[in-house]
Amino acid sequence: MTLTIELLGWVLAAGGVAAAAVARRRMTSLAETVARTSHELRGPLTAVRLGLLAAFRSGQLAEPRLRAVELELARASLALEDLSAARDGRECRHGAAPVEVTELLADLVEAWGGVAAVHGAELRLLEPAGPAVVIGERLRLAQAIGNLVANAVEHGGGLVEVGCRAGAVAVSIEVVDQGPGLPAPVSELSRRRRRRAGSRRGHGLAIASAIARAHGGRLSAAPSERGARLVMELPSAGLSARIWLDQAPDRR
Repeated sequence: MTLTIELLGWVLAAGGVAAAAVARRRMTSLAETVARTSHELRGPLTAVRLGLLAAFRSGQLAEPRLRAVELELARASLALEDLSAARDGRECRHGAAPVEVTELLADLVEAWGGVAAVHGAELRLLEPAGPAVVIGERLRLAQAIGNLVANAVEHGGGLVEVGCRAGAVAVSIEVVDQGPGLPAPVSELSRRRRRRAGSRRGHGLAIASAIARAHGGRLSAAPSERGARLVMELPSAGLSARIWLDQAPDRR
């Protein structure tokens, strides 16, 4: 009888520990989701506010600026969709389509020009050698590249150059700044998203890296004479289309 009671006590204790572990994981996941949403709302809304302020001062809202504002507001809306989806235990996905990378980069450079000026940086779009098309979610790619631009502007400074090169199998997107460089490898900075120290930069790189992987690509740092040089490689349109078709059942 005594043995049975002791055994029951151990079972109940083990169940309590397991329940506490599950609750802790859920709270950690929720905290990370909220932190990511806050991060993803802050950047686009800041870019929109400064962009509209610049338009007000110039007395006109030109079409490129209007497209840039629309893109950043869509990014902010996507962050809220992600939060709502996470609450329901699901992922927010949009359909894949051809994305002209050079046009997307032009919109992002236009959107983040005001933020760059506030941080004493100059944002420049490099002239593309030709069309660069991938298959994917345009807003997700804007989210990823926007985080790279934001990091370069806020943490790097100086002249920030954004450009891309299209090859036979891959499109390479580069963001280069003239700051002190990355304090650690991209993989380590991405993991720091769970920590308070350096969390802002860690969140941005973690998001960009995850989106690159979801599109069959990768994010890495390349050698640079000065500052940080981040490279996002994505499959070109033909190869990318096959990757998305192979993953189609997971994207419904």
